[in-house]
Amino acid sequence: MLSSISVNNVHKIADKIKGHPCNIVITTHHKPDGDAMGSTLGLYHYLKKYHHKVIVMPPNDGGRYLHFLPGHDEVIFFEDNPDQGKILLSHADIIFSLDYGHLSRVNEMGDIIGQSLAIKVMIDHHTDPQPFSHYQLWDEHAAATCQLVYHFIETLEDTDKIDATIATCLYTGIVTDTGSFRYPATTPHLHRIVAKLMETGMKHHVVQEMLYNNSSLNRLQFIGYCLSKKLTVLPQYRTAYIAVTREELEQFNIQTGETEGLVNYALSIEGVIFAALIIDRTIKVKLSFRSMGDFPANEFAARYFKGGGHFNAAGGESEDSLERTIGRFLDALPSYRHILSLSV
Repeated sequence: MLSSISVNNVHKIADKIKGHPCNIVITTHHKPDGDAMGSTLGLYHYLKKYHHKVIVMPPNDGGRYLHFLPGHDEVIFFEDNPDQGKILLSHADIIFSLDYGHLSRVNEMGDIIGQSLAIKVMIDHHTDPQPFSHYQLWDEHAAATCQLVYHFIETLEDTDKIDATIATCLYTGIVTDTGSFRYPATTPHLHRIVAKLMETGMKHHVVQEMLYNNSSLNRLQFIGYCLSKKLTVLPQYRTAYIAVTREELEQFNIQTGETEGLVNYALSIEGVIFAALIIDRTIKVKLSFRSMGDFPANEFAARYFKGGGHFNAAGGESEDSLERTIGRFLDALPSYRHILSLSV
């Protein structure tokens, strides 16, 4: 397991960042969420202050709900133009890997990054990262990668360069990855960071409005449909799940990112401590897991669905049909009866 970045390593990176301008590519994982886009764009605006040529390049778009982030219109999505993406990566002097610890999380980009001669810097908070980078700022106890980007800038003694634009990006990732400060990783230290972000003049209420009060009508109708027609509760296992077919996604014209947060509705049911969202994405079935208390969502994801993540928030995938995937999910629950069952 990797250790957190050393002071010596930080000084080496500082020399590169504060020295002559160079080509920098900032990457993040497939279908980036709020923390992924917030951390990459926050770092992007910081590095631009040193006149580097900086490109933010995720594999693909995470969804319309994050398009309000400053700088999002400058993002290049690798899968939209792979040839251009390969050229940009080949010319990079530094490649930042944010919010992922395994190269498989960036799809085709993973092999290119792995073979690149560029300096590689990983900033992440997921468990068991892969040792592919030269320098790491990694802490599985951090609430968000955006928190670690703040620490990165802080360690370089540059917090005075954090303006409202950078703060907006970092605040977005912290809000989304803490469930609006509801999850256990929310600490007094994190609140102090947020206070400093707010002192820049960042309009936190605008971020909240754009994240949570900006849904399309189709999305709201889809959520209502899922809660009334697709939600299954298993009281004997204190578990609930929502399973969605590809036809249902098409019926409501659901776009990338519009299923974000749906699994949390299942977890919000009284007595439920484990929830799953199971969606047929045509090529594969994708699963999102959320839990409360002592249920290891990441272990469950890794054991049964080639996934992983955080203890209480994880994901996985299946190459089986939706029906067979649901069956596998149900068959796996008895293995955790000692945690899930009310009778224990």
